[in-house]
Amino acid sequence: MATGRTHRPATRSRGIPEATVARLPLYLRALTGLSERSVPTVSSEELAAAAGVNSAKLRKDFSYLGSYGTRGVGYDVEYLVYQISRELGLTQDWPIVMVGIGNLGAALANYGGFASRGFRVAALIDADPAMTGKSVAGMAVQHADDLEKIIDDNGVSIGVIATPAGAAQQVCDRLVAAGVTSILNFAPTVLSVPDGVDVRKVDLSIELQILAFHEQRKAGEGQDDADEEAGTETPAAAAKPARKGPDGDVPAVMQA
Repeated sequence: MATGRTHRPATRSRGIPEATVARLPLYLRALTGLSERSVPTVSSEELAAAAGVNSAKLRKDFSYLGSYGTRGVGYDVEYLVYQISRELGLTQDWPIVMVGIGNLGAALANYGGFASRGFRVAALIDADPAMTGKSVAGMAVQHADDLEKIIDDNGVSIGVIATPAGAAQQVCDRLVAAGVTSILNFAPTVLSVPDGVDVRKVDLSIELQILAFHEQRKAGEGQDDADEEAGTETPAAAAKPARKGPDGDVPAVMQA
């Protein structure tokens, strides 16, 4: 079976845009759900809705794969699952190492979706001697001193970092020096890597902050609607009127 060290995905060489690559896993997830329900074909509109994109964008994305579907029939679900899996490199074996087996790392190690999507957790690694030998997700945790040997022995090119922020860069440097060329970073810090190394950052706090922004925006819109119905002015509307300046209207400034 091919390993991640010797085989790379074909997307870059075929000129598929990064935005399209980012959407391929969304299509694959939706298609996998259809496949599990034994749905043979799907229209672009149905698949786009399931993936959360518009159908025109989906058809454009699929044109990069050479898949255009059949008018009046749609796309063959099983073939698309294979086609997208192949483009993403999921038809081969990708051994990964996970460094930092605290609460988050242990939760990630127990995630059952890795194997079904072409990723094999080759090793769990932690710097805490008390963790060495401890069983997590059916695997014995190995000490960080052996990181380079583990990477070499397993032909690893993808690493997952789930350490505290202060240790993440050092771990990253060791992974890169040992031959890892792709890193999934869960540590709450920005990593510095050389050219040729890809980093994907997952920051739950940032995602929550974005959701908080949208919640605040929705709450504000709701208050504006309520003020309109009550016939009262919003703070913005109650501001002083604009005055003329040498370059035109000068926005009013609310009192502190």
